[in-house]
Amino acid sequence: MQVSDSKFYLAMKRMIDIIAAVLGIVILSPLFIIIALMIKVEDEKGPVLFSQVRIGKDGKKFSMYKFRSMVSNAEELKASLMEQNEAEGPVFKIKDDPRITNIGKFIRKTSIDELPQLFNVLRGEMSLVGPRPPLPNEVAQYTSYQKQRLKVVPGLTCYWQVSGRSNIGFDEWVELDLKYIRKRNMVIDFKLIFKTVLVLFGSKDAY
Repeated sequence: MQVSDSKFYLAMKRMIDIIAAVLGIVILSPLFIIIALMIKVEDEKGPVLFSQVRIGKDGKKFSMYKFRSMVSNAEELKASLMEQNEAEGPVFKIKDDPRITNIGKFIRKTSIDELPQLFNVLRGEMSLVGPRPPLPNEVAQYTSYQKQRLKVVPGLTCYWQVSGRSNIGFDEWVELDLKYIRKRNMVIDFKLIFKTVLVLFGSKDAY
């Protein structure tokens, strides 16, 4: 698949990313402080922010930030839970993941755990809208067709984010991403941002 975005679209997209990221970080800073305190009160051993290597545009690796929503030894426990994986394809997800903390359940349900990715947007590693960045071990299992979703800068939100999230199979998820890559423009970006705001709080499909 050939990606043929106009220079004007890419310049406007980047400008909007920078403005929105700066405003979001400034406006939401009180919320960031409250969430950080709640995370530490429940599990003081681990860090407030969880940094994880993800794959961005053209297969480039970067560190993606989230508020920590799991116990501090979550990665160590993952191996023992692999048989309970409920997701299709290379993705690992469990609806009632025992590693998730109480505050973690809330920030995942409301997608507040994703807000630190505004710093990734500011740095140009992510955009407000684009395919969600996958893990390296997931990409290692991709077919050449599925790797097409890495042709653009990954984003905070996408069609998958507003269309059912964890209830959508991986193959359908890829098709939604490729649909976005083929047709994306500022109108589609603004529509997806608006829909994301509407489903941000209390999405029953987030886990």
